[in-house]
Amino acid sequence: MVIALLHFEIHVHSVRSLSMFLLKTWRESAFGVYGYLNFTKSAFMEHSKKFNPEDTKARMDGKNCVVTGANSGIGYATAEGLASRGATVYMETKRSIWSFVIFHLSVKSSLSHPGFLQGMCQFMFWLTMLVCLRINKVTTSEGFEQNFAVNVLGTYSMTESMLPLLKNAAPDARVITVSSGGMYTAPLTTDLQFSEGKFNGVEQYARNKRVQVALTENWAEMYKDKGISFYTMHPGWAETPGVANSLPDFSKSLSGKLRTSEQGADTVIWLALQPKEKLTSGAFYFDRAETPKHLMFSGTRGSHSLINNIIEDLRSMSRL
Repeated sequence: MVIALLHFEIHVHSVRSLSMFLLKTWRESAFGVYGYLNFTKSAFMEHSKKFNPEDTKARMDGKNCVVTGANSGIGYATAEGLASRGATVYMETKRSIWSFVIFHLSVKSSLSHPGFLQGMCQFMFWLTMLVCLRINKVTTSEGFEQNFAVNVLGTYSMTESMLPLLKNAAPDARVITVSSGGMYTAPLTTDLQFSEGKFNGVEQYARNKRVQVALTENWAEMYKDKGISFYTMHPGWAETPGVANSLPDFSKSLSGKLRTSEQGADTVIWLALQPKEKLTSGAFYFDRAETPKHLMFSGTRGSHSLINNIIEDLRSMSRL
């Protein structure tokens, strides 16, 4: 009886492992096909035929936008696009992610600076573009896995810290988080720092981006009556310094087919400019349209039920 039970348990474990392998393979294959058909430069050009040019002609004079990760690539293109429409853009750079130092054009000022706070109280958009994709596991001085520290804990801590200002900027305050289509390959997991199994930087990045989407859903529900809206978006596959450095093989294989930084930033700027009644708080956007958060038969939808447990862990880690 004991031997039979042991054989049964081994059989169940084998079936479960095979099922997980097949599901993971399906997710990655479906994402690869879906991405190639939709995320490239040629796909952007095709999708843009349906864009309304008037949507991005609005002015943002008198409005304040904080853009994180604005050193280069999509973050820089976003900051430039918003500033060209009259917005006052506070550009937060990589070096200041943990210290929360904000750069106003070329002038450094702290979030605690009274002038900064007073300037942000009337209109405010918060655009989080924190991106970290390290293939090898690296631990920060605080003891956090670095991909998680920047993409998840950084996004959570900074957004939570900005909420008092966003409340003052209601009813047009909004938070736009740049996620990634890579999240289609990953369900939510409470293993936030990839402590279980062999570390995989690309998979960890996908997990991080799934967390961002689930966090946005949660914030949207919590603040639906507070005049703050929350959105996530996917920029497509863009040719940026970050992609070239983190995924050189991917960058080379799609050379000439990747989007420009400006094309990647297009939907971010579009989300910042649209009247809120045209948008859905908590939704995921791609190429100026609301898009599904889950691919068919991927088994990721149910995992979003874990978000409350994840938020408890993030609150503890960030000491908020």
